[in-house]
Formats: sequence, C-alpha cells, structure tokens
Amino acid sequence: MNSVRLSPLFGREVRRVHCLGVGGMGVGPLAIYLAGLGYTVTGEDDALGAEMAAQLAAAGVALGALTADCELVVHTSAVKSSHPSYRSAEARGVPLVRRGHLLAELATHRRLVAICGSHGKTTTTALLVTALRAARFPAGYVLGGLFADGSPPAAAGSSDWLVAEIDESDGTIDRFSPEITVAVNLDWDHPDHYRTPEALSRAFAALFGRTRGTVLNFSEAGEFTGTVAAEASVGAEIAFGANDLAGGARPPGALANLQLNLGGKFSIPSAHARVSGQFNAANAVAALAAAQTMGVTLTPDLLADFPGVRRRQAVLASVAGITVIEDYAHHPAEIRALLISLRQRLAQSGRLWVVFQPHRYSRTAQFAAEFASALALADRVHLMDVYSAGEAMVAGGSSGDILGHIKARPEVALHLSSSPGLEAFDASGLRAGDLLAFVGAGDIDHAAREWLARWSATPRRTEQRWSATSGRAELTGGAELTDRRCGPTTCAAIPVPGWRAEPPDWDRFASDLAAAVSPETKIRREEPLARKTTLRVGGAARVYVEPADADDLRATLLAAVAAHLPVYGLGRGSNLIVPDRGVDGVVIALTHPAWSRFEPFADGSIWVGAGLRLKNLCGLAAAAGLAGFEFLEGIPGSVGGALRMNAGAMGGWMFDVVEEVELMTWAGELRRLPKAQMHVDYRHCAELHDALALGARLRVPARTNGEAIGRQIDAYRQKRHESQPREPSAGCIFKNPAGSSAGRLIDLSGLKGERVGDAEVSPVHANFIINRGEATSSDVLELIRRVRARVRERQGVDLEPEVLLYGQNWKDVL
Repeated sequence: MNSVRLSPLFGREVRRVHCLGVGGMGVGPLAIYLAGLGYTVTGEDDALGAEMAAQLAAAGVALGALTADCELVVHTSAVKSSHPSYRSAEARGVPLVRRGHLLAELATHRRLVAICGSHGKTTTTALLVTALRAARFPAGYVLGGLFADGSPPAAAGSSDWLVAEIDESDGTIDRFSPEITVAVNLDWDHPDHYRTPEALSRAFAALFGRTRGTVLNFSEAGEFTGTVAAEASVGAEIAFGANDLAGGARPPGALANLQLNLGGKFSIPSAHARVSGQFNAANAVAALAAAQTMGVTLTPDLLADFPGVRRRQAVLASVAGITVIEDYAHHPAEIRALLISLRQRLAQSGRLWVVFQPHRYSRTAQFAAEFASALALADRVHLMDVYSAGEAMVAGGSSGDILGHIKARPEVALHLSSSPGLEAFDASGLRAGDLLAFVGAGDIDHAAREWLARWSATPRRTEQRWSATSGRAELTGGAELTDRRCGPTTCAAIPVPGWRAEPPDWDRFASDLAAAVSPETKIRREEPLARKTTLRVGGAARVYVEPADADDLRATLLAAVAAHLPVYGLGRGSNLIVPDRGVDGVVIALTHPAWSRFEPFADGSIWVGAGLRLKNLCGLAAAAGLAGFEFLEGIPGSVGGALRMNAGAMGGWMFDVVEEVELMTWAGELRRLPKAQMHVDYRHCAELHDALALGARLRVPARTNGEAIGRQIDAYRQKRHESQPREPSAGCIFKNPAGSSAGRLIDLSGLKGERVGDAEVSPVHANFIINRGEATSSDVLELIRRVRARVRERQGVDLEPEVLLYGQNWKDVL
C-alpha cells in the first residue's frame, strides 16, 4: 500500500474503493487509476469483457462482490439503486458516488487537462497521452476507452498533471474546475438529460468559466462552439486549427501518416500523425495544442506512433479483400464524419456496407431523421435493434423509425434486423474491395466478433479463374480472390477462409514443392502432429513443411495458393487440439534453426526469430542481463505464436515489448511493420490473420543482473506449478465468461476428475483438460461437450472454447 500518495476523498480518509460497472469504459479506467494511486480497489460487472478484465488484473484490481471493509463505492450512472451491492452499501452506510464525481474529486489535487466535447473525446485524449509519452512528460491520465495496442487505459503519473476526458452525459461535468480545457466540438446530444441545445450550451459555458488557465477551442468546429466560448468568462481562450493536411495512399481501414500543417501559436510548422480523415486530424491538432500549452516542447513525430483506440475505426479483419472495421460512433454527426472518412478509403469500385446499432431510445427518437441522412452515405445499411442502455422505450425511438426516413432514399439498400443479434445479417453480396463497418456504442462489438467468427468459418465452394478484363484472379460470382496485380500463370492470392477444393493430389503437390525449394527445407507427407502439440493428441498433416529460409517459405505459400490448398501455421503446439483425422492442408512450422535467431543491437533492442521458444528467449535475455521478459517464461510457445495471439501471463503481454514485426503474407509479400501500425488487442493481432510472423524487434524494458532476473523467473515458475497441472494439456480450454471464471463454474458443477478415456478434467485447475497417457482427440472433444452440457445445466452458462480446433470449426463439433 503506497499511503504517501493517498488523498482524502470527500473530506474523509479512504483506502478501499469498490467499483460497480468496472467493465465499462468509464469506471474501469478510473479503477486502474485509483489502483495506481495506491488505493485498494475491487470491482464487479455483469458484462465484463476479456480486454478490460486483462487490464484490471494487470493493475491489481480484484474482481468480486462488495467486501466488508469497503469504505467507498463508485458506480456508473447506469447502475440502478436496486443493484445488490448498491443496496448493501446503503444499508451499511458506505458512501456511494458516481464515476464523474469521484474523478472530479481526485482531479482537485492535480492540474487537470479536461478533454470535452460531443465527439472525439476518447481519441483526442489518447492522442494527447501518446504525445506526452513520446515527449517523456510524466502526466497521469484516465482514458475513456482502450488503446488498440493493449497499453493501460489509465496511469497515475509522477507529475502534478492529470489528463482526462470529461463526460457531459449525466451532468457530472459541473464538478470539474480544470487548469486547461480542450473543447474539440459541440453538438446537441443526450436529450434525456439536456432537453434543449441551450441547456447543453450552458453546461459547457460554465465549465469554460471555471477553467483556471486556458480554454482551447477548435476554430473549425462550427458556430455552436464559438457561441459557447463567447458566453464563457475565461482567463485565456485560444482557437487552434490545421491549415491543411496531406497523406499517402493506404489500404482500406488502415491508419494513415498524415502531415498536419500548423500555424498561429504552434511552435512547429508541421507534424505527422498516424490518423485517418479530417475529423481525426482535428483531434490530433487539439492534442498538440494541449501538449504545447502544458509545456511540452513539440517535435514533428510526437504522434507518429499513435496506436489507435479500440472501437475507433479499428480493423477487425481483412478477408478475401474485404475490410471489416468497428467504430463507436453513435450520434449523427459522428456517423456522418465516419462514413465520409471511410468513403475516402474505398477502392475505386468498392462499396460501403454499414451495420448500425442505435444507442438509447431517447437519442434515436430525437435524431431519427438525422441518423437516416448520415447513414444514406452508405451503399447498404443493416439496422439492429436499439441498445437501450437501461432506458424505457419511447415513442419514435425504434430502429424502424430510422428505417422509415431512409426509405425515402432509394439508392440505399436497406435491411431491418428480425432478431436482437446479427443472425439475420446477410453478407453474401460482399466482394473484394468492399468495406464493412459495424457502428454503434452498445454491444455491437461483441455481436460483430461473433458474426465474423461464423462468417469466416463458413465454407465457400469457389473456383479461381484468370480475368483478362480486370487483370486479376477472380472467384466464380465475381468476387476477387486478392487485390494484388498478378499474371495469367501465377497469382499471389489469399484463399477464402474455409474454402475447400476437390480432393487434391497430395503426393504430386509435395513432389512439385520439393523441386521448387532448397534441399534444407523438410517436406513430409502424413506427418503425425500429436507429438508436436502440448496435448499430445490428433492425427497427421497431409503435407508438413519446415522452410529453411524466407525464399523457401514464399515458394511454399505461393505453391499452396496456386493449388487452392489451405495453409496452417504451427508454433510449439500449445492452445490447440488436432482432430484424430488430421489436417487437410499444408502445415508450416518455423522450426529450422534459422528462425530461432536472438541478436542484441547497439541501440539496446534485440531481434528474435519467430521459431525461438519463449523459454529460451527468457534464458538468453537473463544471461545478457536484459529484464522485462520474465513473464513469458512459462508460456509453452514460440515467439511467432506469441505474436499471433498477443500472448500474456503474470500481467504482461507480448506486444508490451514489441517495436516492430517482420511478417510474410499468404501472398508471399515480406513486410516490416512498426507496432504502431498493427491492430492488437486481447489474444489477437489482425495483421497476422493472413500472414506468418517471421520475427520481431523487441525493446528491453530494463537492464539488471542475471541473478535478479532468475529470482523473478523462479517466482513465476513456482506460481504456475502451484496453480496449473503438470500433465500434457492445451492450456485453458474455455474462455472466461464476462465477470466469472470458467474454471470456477466447472468446479462448482462437480467436474474435476471427470474422464473420457484418458482425457480428464484436471483436479488442479478445472479449466484444463489433461492427457493421462493414451487420450485421443475424440476423447478430449467428447469431454468438452460433456463439460459444456453440465455447466449449462447447473450454472446456466454456455462456455465457449478458447483453445483452437486445428483445421475444423467448433460449431461443427459442439
């Protein structure tokens, strides 16, 4: 407990805080900030996502019900007074406070930079935090979202500055008195709280009036912002803006490296920002204006490595030339700006499809016509049911009311969902070059990921043909296999996931491949895979390849594509189950010594090959006195697999230490990408969905003696030995349900020790299935089905597998 940093809250000494709604983007980061200040923080949430759960765990925020020694309860405005922990706190006399009020109380002890406005607060705050980090300016911060690269959404900092976005939605804005206020834009929103535009204008004018130092006001944000600034009595009001911007071409959905041409009071004439579109360019300029006002010496590259924010134009996947993104936009002005930006990214013949989930009945009723006008920028619109956020239905507030306005625009294809989720969404008309956007502030992100998993796994019977007209390889039905130019005899194409050709001649393929690669590359037919996995079950790969170098890897990939054969990467074989029938595809393993390189550089970074075992990486780093990699020691995998899954343990994540990654796409293209250009989140890296990682440059977090590193490794090893089984396993079988533990649910269902053949639910950790010696893949799958059925029956929860089923789809097995 760091008692030195604790401050009285609301006139009383508080050390233990409980957070209701800790999975949300308001309370979750605040809980992490509190933990960083030294408070003991606990929390609970009925819908805790995996990404936030991982961030809370890394910060030391314990999950569970209200504890007996709790001294303060903070909650979101969405938490009702009927919540059991809310009632319990009231009964015991424990103070309850809304999230905004607690943040305002904490901010009274710091120099607050308040980021406010109707749209873009989270992105602007994240951009400012990125600039401060790059400038080594140690401010604290509380973000209202998650960084796309897995960086913490809050930090205590070591200076007296605090950067936070200030939410006006519930009226708590009236508690803040900032040192600097950044107003990015204003539009009338939250009609449930602000009945008129004038009411919202008064709230912001009052905030500007309470600002002790400078109000930064974007000069191109419209008359509404100017009116508010004119009404406020402020010490200094500065308008900021970008004269113009320029950027090179980039693939659909990708962030660009824009040049911001600055003027006026800026100390530099231009800067680079890794953002896309005019709207985010304005946010970047706002961040630079705030940083300069705080005393940061501006340089052109402070925003060059901006990682992006989750659910803000985040790329979910790129499948067969179709880019799939998600965005949090939920106000008509935000949606219009988003769709204009996406339109600019489309390929020449590409189309924009939008799936929209309205947020709150009151907002939908107020802006139904405006929503329709903004959505008309898309070529096709699919409307989901309204996400109520706890509101009661109001007249005119349904998705059907938006549909009624869009129907007046015959150029837009429409569909109104017949179910709460995305079961009725038909994407069969998508083709290469199109962009599909899932838009909304509710739970559409979870629905989109579930839909994407089903869609990507759907078999597609297609045939490749050369089109002299387009100069491209195409699929029957006109869908392009790739957007790369290629010739009539060879084409670097990416197969559609789940695609299967007629039974191939595996012997001929292996023979032809052997003639095309060097003798050092190993090629085997019907290679057993069980011994190459940590669970030790499963059949053989039809063709197994260990490429000796990048040229042989490229030749293998292009041969597989030309033969219409699926490709599977294989690392150390953890976190996967191989079916007894084996894998109908080309399995590539980077086990040749050439892929296990470990090379320190003069700048303090190291290069590691994809084939290097994580255990060996830790050992080599320890021998060189390089600290910060100890958390990887007990993960039974390789660097390549850890990059693909953003592997993590003991509060650390692979991409915490990554600077750049070298990869080869299925099309044989060799690329090097800095971390800032990669889309990484919990157990996922989008750029490695259709590519193999070849290696990475890692930064060294610290240097120390090998003895200290060894002690830390031993401590982690002991912790794993006490909590995980020693027998062969694939790691955790099931994902943790939101706010719960899969292992705990399995244990409560009386399943520890349950067996099918030699497959057994571990008596040590119930979320592990172990191999007692002679288990088959069929045994393991039957036991998984039995565990799911028992937990559903006794706990009312459907567990979803976390482990990969190699070469098959879980939906076909379960």
